[in-house]
Amino acid sequence: MNKKQKKVLVRILAAAACIVLLELLPVEGYLKFVLYMVPYLTIGYDILRKAWKGICNRQVFDENFLMAVATVGAIALGEYQEGVAVMLFYQIGELFQSYAVGKSRRNISELMDIRPDYANIETSDGSLEQMDPDEVAVGTVIVVQPGEKIPIDGVVVEGRTTLNTSALTGESVPRDVETGDEVVSGCINLSGLLKIRTTREFGESTVSKILELVENASSRKSRSENFISRFARYYTPAVCYGAVALAFLPPVTRLLVLGMEPQWGAWVMRALTFLVISCPCALVISIPLSFFAGIGGASNAGVLVKGSNYLETLSQARYVVFDKTGTMTQGVFEVSKVCPVGMSREQLLEYAALAESYSTHPISRSLGRAYGKELDKNRVQDVQEISGNGVIARVDGREVAAGNGKLMARQGVSCEAFPEPGTVVYLSVAGVYAGYILIADQMKPTAKKAVEDLKRAGVRKTVMLTGDREETARQVAEELGIDQVYSELLPADKVDKVESLLKDAGPREKVVFVGDGINDAPVLSRADIGIAMGALGADAAIEAADVVLMDDDPVKIAKAIRISRKCLRIVYENIYFAIGIKLVCLVLGAIGIANMWIAIFADVGVMVIAVLNAIRALNVKHL
Repeated sequence: MNKKQKKVLVRILAAAACIVLLELLPVEGYLKFVLYMVPYLTIGYDILRKAWKGICNRQVFDENFLMAVATVGAIALGEYQEGVAVMLFYQIGELFQSYAVGKSRRNISELMDIRPDYANIETSDGSLEQMDPDEVAVGTVIVVQPGEKIPIDGVVVEGRTTLNTSALTGESVPRDVETGDEVVSGCINLSGLLKIRTTREFGESTVSKILELVENASSRKSRSENFISRFARYYTPAVCYGAVALAFLPPVTRLLVLGMEPQWGAWVMRALTFLVISCPCALVISIPLSFFAGIGGASNAGVLVKGSNYLETLSQARYVVFDKTGTMTQGVFEVSKVCPVGMSREQLLEYAALAESYSTHPISRSLGRAYGKELDKNRVQDVQEISGNGVIARVDGREVAAGNGKLMARQGVSCEAFPEPGTVVYLSVAGVYAGYILIADQMKPTAKKAVEDLKRAGVRKTVMLTGDREETARQVAEELGIDQVYSELLPADKVDKVESLLKDAGPREKVVFVGDGINDAPVLSRADIGIAMGALGADAAIEAADVVLMDDDPVKIAKAIRISRKCLRIVYENIYFAIGIKLVCLVLGAIGIANMWIAIFADVGVMVIAVLNAIRALNVKHL
């Protein structure tokens, strides 16, 4: 408990002790009133103050106003015990709710612990100087000692160690890194000393982006939350006017129409009971808390959801569309075959590596690794990267085209198709076909399980979209059990395929696209829900996505869907439970069966049960 919650607890205990003591004392009349005002004001002064401020600010109808009117009215009618008890139990419910929200916030705050406090810069005399990460320029070599967080994304230039990535991925499996490996901020160095050359500014680093996503998540509200907000805006004034009508219309009717005793006290008491029952706290508190807990639980599992609206939409996922490279495969390409025409194997690899030397695509990097020598980029000019086709560059004054069959056709160069699985890079030099290089990608070990889990989670159809060759794409799809595959697609073609799926889907069937590259950003934005791979994924993909998987594990897709469905199930349980109980008790209160103690249960009891149910959304370990 924080200091504020402890103060409220002390007030609750003091007020409860006073009530018990007063019940034992034989006091009557004004003395009883004065003595009961002590626990009432002790426990309720802040509620009365908030209600008065609301009236002054012309924002009258809220739960504070309802509680103030109901308790003051009960005391005015001489029902001191009921008036004080209503305020006491209301504060108990508020304390419970505050503690539950605090628990959810702490769950999300654990993620905030990944924010680094400083970066170590080595000075000329060999000592370490601590700097604000915001002040560290790109290309600076920073030192990360054992036990410290990596403050900024970069590449290891010296040292080897094991990293704890659990704050980012939700998984406790350590990761070994050594010289040449890329590392992301937020990981904890467990053993050796590392020297890292930064590749981004702190504001653009992984840890900053994660914190920004989490901080902005609460601003994107779901339809359920917006409905409850609108519902409370109209519901609270309506029940207040209903209570006024209940207090005055029956007595007036009895007096003027039926000529009977009006029984003002009994009907006013019914109206006050009606007000207590009608308090919408259970809905107003538990629904946002359910989504907040769901987002917090997902964050701890390594799934970042950018808002409760996306969590709600994800629960309706029925079509899941995958990119192939880097999503279902590891994106680690290796040259498996080199077939030159009219030149040596080494020459073909050299031309390919130089032409692709300015690209950061995994295929381009694999060509550089296969060449195995340092590349002189001064030999390369006029580089054109043609999306979905390949690269055209001038190497040693000769035009070199490296890419797929479409690029060769574009260059007017004929080449034969090869049925071998893998990615084929064709080359032409000075307009003459020079051969091909076969590059193979490795499947992610959990990719097949991911597809199986999705089908068990109720996904109707799985689709894979790729720019790769038909033979390779079909082989991957068959191996993973994917229902449908489209190959040799440009980024615009992927958008068209998702558009057609969106038309085929029903009104409550959502299309999810999962990708990791810059070329996936348009599709991620167009799908109902875009899921990006956060560890290896491009910044543009992460920005365009609605959900980010921090460890690039496709199994987390099904887990994210199950988390969203559990959260929505809890939300609807709370809505039906709270509204159902309140409607029954409101009717009972209006006809005089429900007393103030039943009203307390209908308000505080229902709120406590709803909040308890809501915080179940935090528990996602076994989903």
